Amino acid sequence: MTRIVIVGAGIVGAACARILARRGAEVVVLDRSAAAGGTSGSGEGNILVSDKGPGPELDLARYASRLWPVVTAELSAELGPTFPSIEFERKGGIVVATTEAGAQPLLDFAAAQRSAGVDARPLTEDELLAAEPSITRSSTAAVHYPEDAQVQPVIATEALLASARRAGAVVRTGVTVTGGVRSATGRLTGVRTSVGDVSGDAVLVCAGPWSAELGEVLGAPVPVRPRRGMVLVTTRMPHRVHHKVYDGDYFGATQSSDASLQTSSVVESTAAGTVLIGSSRQQIGFDARLDVDVLREVAAKSLRLFPFLRDASVMRSYGGFRPYMPDHLPVIGPDHRVDGLWHATGHEGAGIGLALATAELIAARLLGGSADLDDAPFQLDRPGLAPHLRVDRPAEVA
Repeated sequence: MTRIVIVGAGIVGAACARILARRGAEVVVLDRSAAAGGTSGSGEGNILVSDKGPGPELDLARYASRLWPVVTAELSAELGPTFPSIEFERKGGIVVATTEAGAQPLLDFAAAQRSAGVDARPLTEDELLAAEPSITRSSTAAVHYPEDAQVQPVIATEALLASARRAGAVVRTGVTVTGGVRSATGRLTGVRTSVGDVSGDAVLVCAGPWSAELGEVLGAPVPVRPRRGMVLVTTRMPHRVHHKVYDGDYFGATQSSDASLQTSSVVESTAAGTVLIGSSRQQIGFDARLDVDVLREVAAKSLRLFPFLRDASVMRSYGGFRPYMPDHLPVIGPDHRVDGLWHATGHEGAGIGLALATAELIAARLLGGSADLDDAPFQLDRPGLAPHLRVDRPAEVA
């Protein structure tokens, strides 16, 4: 039996643990914090195709979009009615331009997505108001994406881990990985931790923005950097936002390599009746301090889409760190520098939505078999990452 050590109990690690355990592997999940204690617990639960242009990431997102309803049904049947719902909802997304200059680029982007198979439907002003009666009357273009969905990310992570445990996986939190263990041939055969060595035929790093730190201690750094985001949460109110609604600046922010602050308007309701208001992107390391200026800018931009939010009460804010990659694609697969080391990281703000598809690709490559998508664009040895890779030092020899 193949024994796999997964480092990271966020949603990507949880999805990988579930599929690997269900396919017969012996799985141990390690996390120095709690399950969903990092990026997965700080996101909005987005499962989007609307924010991705034609190319590998969109292909991965569409693959994941097909998997989520299937896995949601499986988890419900497996865990039973006493386990909380993961709140998967195919609510759809609407992207809105609020300036004349932004209208045509939005429509052109939607046309390119349609050529790649995305259901992207331009809306007339009347259709937009019918879909979102409370939205601004100053829109210049709008596109509806029925495939966009949302999930409660913490509950989804816990559900995937619960399913993995039922298949035999062991989840150990509060365990810090301090180094790697290699055989005499140089193969990685496990990890050293704060509670002793844990052996494995493969070590899979699913540590999000902390994957760079893990790579360092395992002797094979990966160019993942934290990109901070902040979100406002209103008090509960009657539902007045019926889709995930964001302005046309959002796609540009997700694809930008600029380290300075970028904000765009993203607004959506939750099942509990609160409204989530984002979003921001900023590369400032792991600085988690509250920044009122960022929140003020996020709040102001939300009013361009939904003026009624001017009277809404904010009950809290939170921030998190997205795992940013320099070429804006995740790393999914083996490390060509260290035999036995694998990665599933670098999804930036799309990790919730892409987790299930990522797990399928990992399982197919690690255990054999096939997936419904070519994983070549996500390999660590792709040309776009070559300038960013190095090997500092070997892990310890057993």
